Amino acid sequence: MNEQEITTTIDELYRMHPAATCELAYGTPYELLVSVILSAQCTDKRVNQVTPALFAWCNTPEAMATKSVEELIPYIRSCGFFNNKAKSIIACSKQLVEQYGGVVPHTVEELVTLAGVGRKTANVVYAVAFGGDAIPVDTHVFRLAHRLGLSNANTPAGVERDLNKAVPEDKWSDFHHLLIHHGRYICKARQPNCAECTLSYCPSRQN
Repeated sequence: MNEQEITTTIDELYRMHPAATCELAYGTPYELLVSVILSAQCTDKRVNQVTPALFAWCNTPEAMATKSVEELIPYIRSCGFFNNKAKSIIACSKQLVEQYGGVVPHTVEELVTLAGVGRKTANVVYAVAFGGDAIPVDTHVFRLAHRLGLSNANTPAGVERDLNKAVPEDKWSDFHHLLIHHGRYICKARQPNCAECTLSYCPSRQN
């Protein structure tokens, strides 16, 4: 896409998904961080079903750092990969207490040093909790970047670089949410609903 086509695509995505935003329910940056860790290989809907009880039990790094994996697992079991996620959440909480005074750091560079936090998770927290400009690349963003011809990279990092070049920086975070909503509700992985899609420029459109 050229610059005008990208601008048109962003405008059209805004019209199709006017309420596109983070669908994880959270109250603090720490709660968002935990929710994003839980969302790996799991739906936001499922995470939102789990976190009310979890956060009522424990919702600060200081409190979580005192818990054991065995204590945490019953609260997150239905999210899948619960053993690894429990270990990551507790280790991450201990790091926050020991290295950051219990405060979630505000930069991607610091966030990726935390246990269980890769670049996608760091970008989500940076963009959503702190208003930073970033394009976290999850499965929806990865898929749509290829379908729209915005990237042919075979890694999330490569896709992120391509999207950062193609999309105006002040639109990065919005574009991330727009692609997620478009991929979740219209341009689905197995059966894209092209009949409901109004994008003018899509090389993958099915007649």
